[in-house]
Amino acid sequence: MSFEDKKAIDGTVDSAPGTNAKPAAGLSRRSFIKAAGVVGGAAFGSGAITGFPLIWAQNIKDIKLRQFGTGVSNLNDIAQKAKEDLGITLELTALDSDAVAQRVVTQPRSFDIADIEYWICKKTFPAGTMQAMDTSRLKNFDKISPLFINGKLTAESTIAQGTAPHTVGFVEGKDSTTFASEPTQWMTLVPTIYNADTLGIRPDLVGRPITHWRDIMDPAFKGKTSILNIPAIGIMDAAMICESMGAIKYTDKGNMSRTEIDQTIEILKKAKAEGQFRAFWKSFDESVNLMSSGEVVIQSMWSPAVAAVRAKGIACKYQPLEEGYRAWGGGIGLAKHLSGLELDAAYEYIDWYLSGWVGAYLNRQGYYSAAPETSKQFMSADEWGYWIEGQPAQGDILSPDGKVMEKAGAVRDGGSYWDRMGAVACWNSVMDENKYMVRKWNEFIAS
Repeated sequence: MSFEDKKAIDGTVDSAPGTNAKPAAGLSRRSFIKAAGVVGGAAFGSGAITGFPLIWAQNIKDIKLRQFGTGVSNLNDIAQKAKEDLGITLELTALDSDAVAQRVVTQPRSFDIADIEYWICKKTFPAGTMQAMDTSRLKNFDKISPLFINGKLTAESTIAQGTAPHTVGFVEGKDSTTFASEPTQWMTLVPTIYNADTLGIRPDLVGRPITHWRDIMDPAFKGKTSILNIPAIGIMDAAMICESMGAIKYTDKGNMSRTEIDQTIEILKKAKAEGQFRAFWKSFDESVNLMSSGEVVIQSMWSPAVAAVRAKGIACKYQPLEEGYRAWGGGIGLAKHLSGLELDAAYEYIDWYLSGWVGAYLNRQGYYSAAPETSKQFMSADEWGYWIEGQPAQGDILSPDGKVMEKAGAVRDGGSYWDRMGAVACWNSVMDENKYMVRKWNEFIAS
């Protein structure tokens, strides 16, 4: 792997001078496609030319791929850039996590590309509606972070609990639906986006340092706290809280027994009955509004939501905690029916996704690219220093749409990529007792 540790990610690719930087000199992918369109008549897929797209421009411009997934990464800007660079038209549909899982299993002909989370993959890939992807067709495969290959950020890292992406990232063979215990040639999802999540706080309103997940249960914050109401994710935040309180010691927070689920839900029910929670949010906007208004001062939160609050001129912090982070990751998977030119176009799109522009775009939103070293080409040295290295910003840090997110001198909450992703305690997960957990979670919400 070329991204084994910090040295590799720092040294492989030099920073570009600005945010609009382009890849190194040479015949670009787009230039080749244009040239190929002039040549015409060549045998498609002959392999005579390597290292460039083999889909001729006169064909690729007519390809439409239907992609669906959560709103986190089904973004119009990415679709527009793919159209510009590759000629492919992406028809995007954004759904919530549960709807994504249901659609993959029950409507397999309704999509070509599924942009899904790894914990969802544990539910969906065994259904046989998706096809394994051949890693030998991906020129940027060796740029993928080892977190998605062997579960370790560095050789010394401890693999976190829960559905770590690498545990569902490979299958045993081309036509297999059995997850492999180690990397193979066949991937379930090609990773695209991930992050380390923690609690968001209003430092101007909490009145004291926040250092533990259990702080959300402090009676001083009664009626001013919130956790997210997506069962498979909310239960993981609850586990981080309960273990921090010393109330439960889980064998594996990502795969609780029924007894552990019952104990966790009873703690939540008790806290709810005592008025600890102000709300239970499901959407990004809900979490932003709760924090911006001051109705909530400490809650489950996502990194870009914290940035959205700060963009309003309101103090908000994504607080590192001693117990570590809850992480999540997503990737692109292919429908079983996809074949021929459409399949070739999908591979081309996925490899483009890993080539840098999208990764830089996601980095600027507070997420992480699955191929960090390629994204460095498309970021300024100051952006890379702020978002990845945890260095103080030398100038204003801008969002992908050009809005000021942070002023000069700001340091990213939680520090560097290695500090944050190196402190992951658990990944979002699907438990063996998932149906039971969801039923008990809904009882808590309804209580």
